[in-house]
Amino acid sequence: MNALLRLVGWALALVLVALPVVAVLNGWIGANQWPLKRLRVTGEFERVDAASLRKTLLPYAQRGFFAVDLPKAQDAVSKLPWVERAEVRKRWPDVLEVTVVEHKPFARWGEDRLLSEQGRLFPIGKDLQVPDKLPQFGGPESRVADVVALYNESRELFAPVGLEVRDVEVDQRGSWTMGLSNGARIVIGRTEQRSRLSRFVHMLPQLTAQKAQVLERADLRYTNGFSLTWAPAQQAPAAAPKQQGQS
Repeated sequence: MNALLRLVGWALALVLVALPVVAVLNGWIGANQWPLKRLRVTGEFERVDAASLRKTLLPYAQRGFFAVDLPKAQDAVSKLPWVERAEVRKRWPDVLEVTVVEHKPFARWGEDRLLSEQGRLFPIGKDLQVPDKLPQFGGPESRVADVVALYNESRELFAPVGLEVRDVEVDQRGSWTMGLSNGARIVIGRTEQRSRLSRFVHMLPQLTAQKAQVLERADLRYTNGFSLTWAPAQQAPAAAPKQQGQS
């Protein structure tokens, strides 16, 4: 009987010791005695909304210094529009600190997403201004690296002839198309993309010099040549007849 009483006594003592710890960890006491009062944000960003950031972190900060769930708070911030990654920390005695790294857009992808400089796709989001003159990419998500690689290589190829690559797309069958700054559409096909483009760029000055027209479309899917479609060059407006008496 005495042994049983001692066992019960030890159990009660453990409960009394553990209860305050559990209370602090769950925020029962910490939210009142050690509240998080300040939010410190670091990082260079332009498009992450500050109000949304505060609203996202508020539920976690309310639990107090010892009870704040940093991994969940960090995950919540990482899901905000334009956030590439985030790190949330706490600083004694009352500071919740978040470091935000913003996506740097490299290109548009499809109709409603952007591709970051780190090669990650992310949604454009509502009421957010997208930088002008981004190239337009498209294709299956699994081909992101291939699209970027061909864009970079083709941009170097066309630069010496004074043209920019405006869009690159690969379809589900693996067939490539490209748009240039002069409005021309380039059909590249599924194989030998780089060699076909290189051969075409090499011949382009000679082809355009022989035509008083504008290149509209080039089909490179031929072994020993190209199929070209030309649009009539725009005529310059005729000068107005000079009236007598004017100099």
